[in-house]
Amino acid sequence: MLYFVTGTDTDSGKTLVSSALLHAANGSTIGVKPIASGCEQTSQGLRNSDALALIAQSSIKLEYSQINPVSFEPAIAPHIAANAQGVKLTAQGVVESLPLAALLSADFSLIEGAGGWRLPLGNGEFLSDSVKRLHSNNELGVILVVGMKLGCLNHALLTQEAVVADGLKIAGWVANQVDPNMSNQQENLASLQQIMSAPFLGYIPHLSQPSAAQAAKFITLTNLL
Repeated sequence: MLYFVTGTDTDSGKTLVSSALLHAANGSTIGVKPIASGCEQTSQGLRNSDALALIAQSSIKLEYSQINPVSFEPAIAPHIAANAQGVKLTAQGVVESLPLAALLSADFSLIEGAGGWRLPLGNGEFLSDSVKRLHSNNELGVILVVGMKLGCLNHALLTQEAVVADGLKIAGWVANQVDPNMSNQQENLASLQQIMSAPFLGYIPHLSQPSAAQAAKFITLTNLL
């Protein structure tokens, strides 16, 4: 099954959850991140820490360019970085950049988004348009990562509504504690469990030294649609 991982916001914990899901999955696995900004220049070219984390947890090994085909060095919105470099991002271009054959042949595969569901690509297109195109040709479920902090209830509900309005189904959601000092954490988590219509995959507490193996202990794949 192919999944797209989105978050309620930037830094909601998409990479940690994606890595944990890959770590917990059985059989052949692969995770890709088609668009990434905030990359580091290396002797091998631009490299993104999120993409490298997915590679580390994937059993299927591909070339880096297949995992992260679009990368930008500045840690800014990808469409702004692309415009500065004269690069045009399109929804169809993102779809065509994906190693679809490998993704569809794996037992468990995921595509990690950038930012939130409505990440702009420019020219009136969004990354969600790429997901919609993928879904029209292949069965695809959305996994939502809710960054647990003040305001997450509104962000989670709005994201859920946007995904459903686009004709996709949220296959499951994960609560990730990004703010260790969040007030009334338990009450907020209980509220999320009431307002979210998708299966709850788990709650990841704030981890001082987060890793895929650690986070995987707090989630389950059995509830995924």
